[in-house]
Amino acid sequence: MSNTSFKIVTIAGATGLLGFNVANAFLSDGSYKIKILRKKPESENKNANLLASKGAEVIYVDYNDTNDLVKALKGTDVIVSAISGTELVTSQLALLNAAKLVGVKRFIPSEFGSDIKEITGEIHPFLKPKMEFFQELEKSGIEYTIIVNGLFYDYLSILGFDHKNKKATFYADGNTKIVATSLTDIGKYTVESLKLPDACNGTIRVAGSILTLNELLKKYEEITGTKWEVSNDFTVRQRYKNNTAPVPTLLEDFGAFITVNLDIKNLHSDKLSITPQPITEGISILVKN
Repeated sequence: MSNTSFKIVTIAGATGLLGFNVANAFLSDGSYKIKILRKKPESENKNANLLASKGAEVIYVDYNDTNDLVKALKGTDVIVSAISGTELVTSQLALLNAAKLVGVKRFIPSEFGSDIKEITGEIHPFLKPKMEFFQELEKSGIEYTIIVNGLFYDYLSILGFDHKNKKATFYADGNTKIVATSLTDIGKYTVESLKLPDACNGTIRVAGSILTLNELLKKYEEITGTKWEVSNDFTVRQRYKNNTAPVPTLLEDFGAFITVNLDIKNLHSDKLSITPQPITEGISILVKN
């Protein structure tokens, strides 16, 4: 499907951390009419007001009411979902079912992370809902695009970087490669994906930064002006699985899992016109805040 046939883009989850950046990117591009979906009942929201001031149409919907969703999605060519949390599967499935009824041409699901189709071994519980929904999306017959961007700059701490205490805990060898991207750039890449032939029923892989854990540590040390304390903890996943002391949290287990699943191959970044935000800027913002 050529992007010239796309006129109306509807974004779900547009007031959240990622969705707001995606919606902003589409509005800045100016090539599409933008609708954003918000859950009923109506409520005041700073991000929704800002997006509306830039031209987005804000529509309140009940995700449990198919007719309500069908009405809201009428005329939509592309759905971009930035839904997260416990509603990732249920609300996206409701969107998908309504999308089929109104003839939506393409669905960009709430993936935006590691390449789950390339992960070997057991899928982490945090990623199982994404895999579950993708399987339904494949069966739906609607065109789709998966955006793979590695880790958000905002979430670098999950890899064991504690900038408050100037400590780093490596969950894997220091030469492990990490792909990460800023939220602003993820929004821009999502807009540009509509122009790529590879995006039709495909995966678009992008990267704002590709650095090893050791290289990331050096960036942190340069920005904070301090030599960090570094330790290795390569048994996090085993201890979590076996409930062995000290028992890691589920988030620490995910950090160890994702650390070794962020070396994304076959990138499309060189096919896009975006100059990504340097990761030093992302780290500086984290340290400052």
